[in-house]
Amino acid sequence: MYNKGTIIPGLVIFVLLVTFPIWFNAFSTASTVPKIELPPGGEKECVASATEMRAKHMVLLNEWRDDVLRSGNKTAVTVGGKEYRRGLQTACMQCHTNKDKFCDSCHTYTSVNVYCWDCHLTPDVAAAKKEKH
Repeated sequence: MYNKGTIIPGLVIFVLLVTFPIWFNAFSTASTVPKIELPPGGEKECVASATEMRAKHMVLLNEWRDDVLRSGNKTAVTVGGKEYRRGLQTACMQCHTNKDKFCDSCHTYTSVNVYCWDCHLTPDVAAAKKEKH
């Protein structure tokens, strides 16, 4: 009359599908956030706070790119008495020298494909090119 043989397996499958995100995240390693390597040399300040840089670093880099390339504004940014030239290689990569441990760890974790490195060189690649010439 109630067709117990199909209702109970149907309910079990329904409960499994509805609760899938909960138990998948409980047993998955995807939730392990990468640990960022801090700059060598004990640098404590950046051009913005760590929270702001995590959330808006691409906005800052795009603004710098537009200022330098489109407006010709190459003025330095002064933070805490220290001057930083605008740019990925001239500001960011001076402290954060290891692209693999700093940039790539988070971008890989979040599945973000960055195009910065289509034009820019990491400090070690730039140094290697200088040695060849």
